[in-house]
Amino acid sequence: MARIAGIDLPKNKRGEIGLTYIYGIGRKTAQNILTQAGISFDKKVQEWTDEELTAIRNIISESIKVEGQLRSEVQLNIKRLMDIGCYRGLRHRKGLPLRGQRTKNNSRTRKGKRKTVANKKKATK
Repeated sequence: MARIAGIDLPKNKRGEIGLTYIYGIGRKTAQNILTQAGISFDKKVQEWTDEELTAIRNIISESIKVEGQLRSEVQLNIKRLMDIGCYRGLRHRKGLPLRGQRTKNNSRTRKGKRKTVANKKKATK
């Protein structure tokens, strides 16, 4: 089993797709890594040799921020936005969408489950 950056890559996937299981690596970055290592995109992860795995690990460790290091950087960026009190930071703090989406009808993913507010009952005479 190929283990890179603390992640077990799926054996039966193509190398290009298998590398995307690592946080911070998408399709394009995976293609660039495989090109630098001199490995075909179509070669499955289980077919990689130890030398190829070592080459991929070296490329990733030298040039790309992945997993824990990247996650902590993203969290620090969000914390910085909240600390300086900019618009995006306030939206993060309130748990609302930050990129201009409407919030009247949608944005349930950010707002969470609906919180129904009951109407006041009319007083009878």
